[in-house]
Amino acid sequence: MIGLLVDSNVILDVFEEDPRWVEWSESMLQQYSRTHTICINPIIYSEVSIGFTHIEELEEAINACGFRMLQIPREALFLAGKAFVEYKKRQGSRVSTLPDFFIGAHAAIEKIELLTRDTRIKSYFPTIKLISPNKK
Repeated sequence: MIGLLVDSNVILDVFEEDPRWVEWSESMLQQYSRTHTICINPIIYSEVSIGFTHIEELEEAINACGFRMLQIPREALFLAGKAFVEYKKRQGSRVSTLPDFFIGAHAAIEKIELLTRDTRIKSYFPTIKLISPNKK
């Protein structure tokens, strides 16, 4: 099966039942879980953990969804740092951007698709295939 990295914003839409996005996020997860191995990495795991009080609850939710944990290769970690430098050169002002670059770089290095609502990541990692509601 082909791997699909699922960004935390999509997972949190489902876990927190976001009124605007839950329907889209659930349908994408259901659709792609038939043809792809749905995956997360430690950064995504950490970001999703904010919605839980106890690690056992998070583990149960992650396992129930069938997410596979992927480790981030060093090449992706290096690429994320370079993308962050480029972001700063472009006068980027968001302070919590580096985790997004870890996720984008991971998808780029592993050559796997990324299910996300954050389409700006494509400008730093043009080779990744995004699955997003704003797909052009």
